[in-house]
Amino acid sequence: MQDPISAPPKPISEIWRPELTCLPRLTAIRRFARRFFRGLLRLVLLCSARVIVRGLENYPRQGPALVVMNHLGDVDALVMLAYLPVLPEMLAKIELHEIPVLGPLMDAYGVIWIHRGTADRRALKAALEGLRIGRFVGVSPEGRESLTGGLEEATNGAIFLATRADVPVVPVTLTGTANSLIYGNLRRFRRSEISLTVGKPFRLPGIKHRREAMQEGTRIIMESLARQLPAEYRGVYGYVE
Repeated sequence: MQDPISAPPKPISEIWRPELTCLPRLTAIRRFARRFFRGLLRLVLLCSARVIVRGLENYPRQGPALVVMNHLGDVDALVMLAYLPVLPEMLAKIELHEIPVLGPLMDAYGVIWIHRGTADRRALKAALEGLRIGRFVGVSPEGRESLTGGLEEATNGAIFLATRADVPVVPVTLTGTANSLIYGNLRRFRRSEISLTVGKPFRLPGIKHRREAMQEGTRIIMESLARQLPAEYRGVYGYVE
């Protein structure tokens, strides 16, 4: 594993399509598409991986809730969508919209497109609206797939949503989903060993001063993820026991 300190700066989106950013409407067609994708993903994972799921009893059956996750590779969201009891609205980088086939499929499921490296107010507003009306919203506090194999420093998006909406935070962690492992195993026709762990929901403490609230809330969120991960996955939060 690389030294977590050597991770380069967070990416900035070069594509600007703010008109695509909104909270997806849960139409009958979209609800059907989500159920179909869930079944398909479970079938694909059953054939290509051994997935160990822990802590589903901790996952709320009703929203609103902010689902925070570590981000190791391309299949992270797919594993979550296949196994979490209630599907969250996912924030996804706008670059994926431009990929043939994948972009239309993600539009069919319904995601909140976000422009990285800037305060994307439209995306944050859409996520807050989802939380306000009782939905689950899923976000990676790191803001990208980890380049170090462990947790990287968090950006401000997750803590902004958690403090502004004042909703429960549900920590979800994955292991074994790094692209090098997944694609390497696929090339060798081997099943990948993947784990998904759901921790107990918690609320952030009320702190009067905004800067202190952001710093303390970020620490609490990231340490909750670190505690659910093996030591080699904790990255810059490796001090957590």
